[in-house]
Amino acid sequence: MKHYFTSESVTEGHPDKVCDQVSDAVLDAVLAQDRRGRVACEALATRGVIFVAGEITTDCYVEVPKIVRNLVKDIGYDDPSMGFDYQSCGVITAIQEQSPDIALGVDTGGAGDQGLMFGYACRQTKELMPLPIMLSHKLAMRLSEVRKKKILNYLRPDGKSQVTVEYEDNTPKRIEAVIIGAHHSPAVNTKDLRRDIQELVINYILPKELVDKRTKIFINATGRFEIGGPVADTGVTGRKIIVDTYGGYARHGGGCYSGKDPSKVDRSASYMARYIAKNIVAAGLCDECEIQLSYCIGVAEPVSVNINSFGTAKVDEGKISSAVRDIFKLTPKGIIEELDLLRPIYVKTASFGHFGRDIFPWESTDKTQELRKLLE
Repeated sequence: MKHYFTSESVTEGHPDKVCDQVSDAVLDAVLAQDRRGRVACEALATRGVIFVAGEITTDCYVEVPKIVRNLVKDIGYDDPSMGFDYQSCGVITAIQEQSPDIALGVDTGGAGDQGLMFGYACRQTKELMPLPIMLSHKLAMRLSEVRKKKILNYLRPDGKSQVTVEYEDNTPKRIEAVIIGAHHSPAVNTKDLRRDIQELVINYILPKELVDKRTKIFINATGRFEIGGPVADTGVTGRKIIVDTYGGYARHGGGCYSGKDPSKVDRSASYMARYIAKNIVAAGLCDECEIQLSYCIGVAEPVSVNINSFGTAKVDEGKISSAVRDIFKLTPKGIIEELDLLRPIYVKTASFGHFGRDIFPWESTDKTQELRKLLE
């Protein structure tokens, strides 16, 4: 049966992603000095100002305005003509300590909140991710690359990508549509921009065997994208959770990741769920795997563990579930130890997706040998 599925990604200059990176840059700054620091940091960015708020409990001092300005500069908002830049934007902070009621449960090793988290893996790509989101991320990363390397020196930091894939019996067959929104200076005309993006971004990334004459290409469909970033659209931490995860192809528990230290299972348990799902698929136990974990605040062990192979399992799913509990550490403390999460690694997660890149420890497939024993 034929069907279509679409996923999107955004560049690091998208206003929501600016806020995700601000939140994670603050978290990284705390963890660099205090591995026991507790952080729940939110940001909002709009014309001329970034608000940073949340709960932080730590023995160290971090200079939030400096962190924010350095980040905004690194992203590429370094020219006042964009309407938003690192030197002139205001930074307003409203930070307090974490509630002692939450600390009662977390300090003893329990989960930092109740909630449900999902992890997913499949065989559509070498990264064991759904094809639409991986292509969208790669297009967004390439758009950023040609800007930062000044291959296209008229580009500005904001940008979006979107890919629609045609499936037949759940197997990717071709690319139906591609959309690129490229933030640019007034200096370039639309015809030249569309030609450059087609040649240097789209043709550079898309697999030729999946593109045909029926593939639709849309580049800056309104004609112009001169006004972008926080000037054009207010950004908020956690508003791109589908971009952060599986592009909508698999479910999401609801809690965002950025700005949260790993005692918050919204983040750490989602990473563990991806780690488990990827190892299960890499081990050959199934071709597709979605895992749900759920937790209660102050309680260490998960309330539930559910595995769904969508009918692709090579062994009984009950055996896989039992093996998961034996092989993987599922308490918040165990997850943090297993994935070595008390390090300043998080700002890199806050653009181009938290999954599908081998630079993160939850992308390792080091448990496949243990899992393959189930096939014997």
